[in-house]
Amino acid sequence: MSIVSDKDNNLNALQKSLAALDKRMQHIASEMERTHIAEYVDLLNKPFSLIWRNLLAGTARGVGIAIGFTFFAATILYVLRILGALNLPIIGDYIADIVRIVQIQLEGKTY
Repeated sequence: MSIVSDKDNNLNALQKSLAALDKRMQHIASEMERTHIAEYVDLLNKPFSLIWRNLLAGTARGVGIAIGFTFFAATILYVLRILGALNLPIIGDYIADIVRIVQIQLEGKTY
C-alpha cells in the first residue's frame, strides 16, 4: 500500500511541476508575442527591407532637423532684430552686426 501512495505522491508532484512549467512557458510566450520579437527576427532576415526602413527613417530625421533648425534660427533672428531696434547701447551694436552679417550671407554676398 505504501508503494501505491508513493507513486501517487510522485505523480501529484510531477503534475504540479508540469503545471507550473506550463504556466511559465505560457507567460514567456505571451511576453515574446507582446514584444513582437517574431517581426524583429523576420526583419533581420531581410536585410534590404531593414536598409530601406533605416534609409527612410534617416531621411525623415534629417528633414525634421532641417525644418526645426530653420524655425529656431528664424526665431532667434527675429528676436535679435527686435532687440537691435531698441537701440540698447552695447548690445544693440553687437546685435546689429550679427543681423547685418547674416543678411549679407543670405543674399549670397561675401563680407
